[in-house]
Amino acid sequence: MDFVIETPHMPKAGETVQGRSVSQVPGGKGANQAYAAGKLGGDVRMIGAVGDDAPGKTLKNNLGRVGVATEGIITVPGETTGQAFITVDVSGENSIVIIPGTNACVTRELIQSSLRHIQESDIVIMQLEIPIDTVEYVKDLAVSLGKVVILDPAPARADLPDSFWKGVDYIKPNETELAILTGRQIGSREEIEAGARQMLEKGVKNVIVTLGGEGCLLVSNEGSTWFSTKKVQAVDTTAAGDCFTAAFALALSKGKTCEEAIRFGQSASAIAVTRKGAQTSIPSPEEVLAAENGQSGQP
Repeated sequence: MDFVIETPHMPKAGETVQGRSVSQVPGGKGANQAYAAGKLGGDVRMIGAVGDDAPGKTLKNNLGRVGVATEGIITVPGETTGQAFITVDVSGENSIVIIPGTNACVTRELIQSSLRHIQESDIVIMQLEIPIDTVEYVKDLAVSLGKVVILDPAPARADLPDSFWKGVDYIKPNETELAILTGRQIGSREEIEAGARQMLEKGVKNVIVTLGGEGCLLVSNEGSTWFSTKKVQAVDTTAAGDCFTAAFALALSKGKTCEEAIRFGQSASAIAVTRKGAQTSIPSPEEVLAAENGQSGQP
């Protein structure tokens, strides 16, 4: 559950800021992506865990409203549902503190009890808000089953071994996450591409680096492609990356090329940043299709 605090500016160390509002909005990277893919028309199943508390019930019900199958989401008695405390400034930028809660309960045993959801899927999307051991276990399982694996490497970590990345079809870091993953300075386009190629050397097949309003860069062994994006007035960037990932995956599942899927993801996330909240910002399929004009990738 996201606790979203609106503030004039991000507080500095030791500074007290008078906020403008606080609200509770269904969130969580995995849930955001499942919700977005479901609302956009995908056939989605989610594996995860919530507590036996009010946020847990709300989160599961919210996913169900857009057609996401939630049988794989267990309720853990006595535990607290994962929470995020998000500060959003007047420009729409955010900073986030995560309390994992029941995310830590997403274990190998839970995966085994929900194995059919993976077996019946075409694409498996994961994030790093659950135990790393579980992520790597599911990645290896999905690769062995011939599934497309998409990994959103957030929260980014610098201590992951090269073996963790082998077989991953797509990763989608932003420039800050790419800097953490590679341990190198990321600023210029050349530095971004060099960081992406470092991830290719670790075994990732495609790297999509998202750069907010500047667009994104696709890097693979075949080359690199820069995708500009339509300029919009950002209100809240929370879940924009999650919306992109979900829309990208959905387009791939419908037979679109990687380039076409990126453009669809950009169209969806460009709408999401103009609205407040995480899942509350996700657009409808009709809205995304109407917004797709004018986006192009350039080498």
